[in-house]
Amino acid sequence: MECRLLYRRKTIAGKAYLETDFVLFRGEERLKVPFRDLKGVQADGGILKLEFPGGPAALELGAAAEKWARKILNPTSLLDKLGVKAGASVRLAGEFEGGFLDELRARDVVSKAKYDLVFFAAGTSRDLARIPKLAAGMKPAGGLWVVYPKGVSVIREIDVLAGGRAAGLKDVKVASFSATHTALKFVIPLTSR
Repeated sequence: MECRLLYRRKTIAGKAYLETDFVLFRGEERLKVPFRDLKGVQADGGILKLEFPGGPAALELGAAAEKWARKILNPTSLLDKLGVKAGASVRLAGEFEGGFLDELRARDVVSKAKYDLVFFAAGTSRDLARIPKLAAGMKPAGGLWVVYPKGVSVIREIDVLAGGRAAGLKDVKVASFSATHTALKFVIPLTSR
């Protein structure tokens, strides 16, 4: 969003972005503030005030300041970002970190013959050959999340997109899964359900 940043006794015009786990400002100067570094967040009169080591900073966001403050102070959980609701039928394919598994157990997901969501941990582009078989286990309105490492050459976003599309699926959403992994969601196109 177009705004002004008040930082280190300067006022800078540019664009501010509210990301999953950080605030980013791009203008003559660039500023990235991870949520974990924030010591204080306050919205007052259309200004979002951020307290952090190296700060403070203030973003003139207008009416959006209150909304941004709420989102920063109450970030969306990973399961909410991925659309995992209590009682959903979920299948896991591949290896996932224990923290993700613990969150799923706490959400009371179940196993069934057909799944609302399939999570597939792909480590290399060769693993993507499993997508058609995994997609066959989804409910018609279900989704397949392919979770893959960020910034490696053995599997790239273009490979994941090609694998899903070759299986007749449509890519609809991307999410930061963790600091090291990205997730890309595929669904069965409406015309094929």
